[in-house]
Amino acid sequence: MAKPRPHAYLVVPLLVLTLFLVGCPKRPAGTGALAPAPSATPAPPAGPAGPAASAGQPGRPGQAGQAAPGSMVRPGDFAPTPNLKTIYFDFDKYNIRPDAAKTLNGDAAWLKANPNNLVLIEGHCDERGTNEYNLVLGEKRAKAAMNYLVGQGVQANRITTISYGKERPVCTEKTEACWAKNRRDSILTKAR
Repeated sequence: MAKPRPHAYLVVPLLVLTLFLVGCPKRPAGTGALAPAPSATPAPPAGPAGPAASAGQPGRPGQAGQAAPGSMVRPGDFAPTPNLKTIYFDFDKYNIRPDAAKTLNGDAAWLKANPNNLVLIEGHCDERGTNEYNLVLGEKRAKAAMNYLVGQGVQANRITTISYGKERPVCTEKTEACWAKNRRDSILTKAR
């Protein structure tokens, strides 16, 4: 009977550990036609192929997809309002700049004074980077704005976020001034 080699005892656990640490790459969130409705009623979260959208819930802003069963919000149902302003981001960033914080303070005041409006925050990016990267960055931007508004007293269960990545530019020139216009969050509303 042959003796097992001592290094064989190290190779198998190392392979298992490597597979555990590396895991399967996550699929980037894709944009879809539907976004979960803002709701405090828990439901199963969207799977990896679901839309790049999430609804906040009280006490847990920015958590993924909570919606009442069968209740979906169509982003096309939301519209811009002159009372809510667009905010802008620095290149490859999703932190709220001081000028954006001032804008969001005004947006929060209007939203608190108009509690019958649901909110959709659209995250956008400039054309640089891959589609996958920009979808994730757009979602982080939308969630950053959502978390800021929730911190200012807007109910999280009124807010839905969605990322369009680089798919909906407002400017198509290949200049820094144009790209700066595309790195934005648009805030839309609809009556409940």
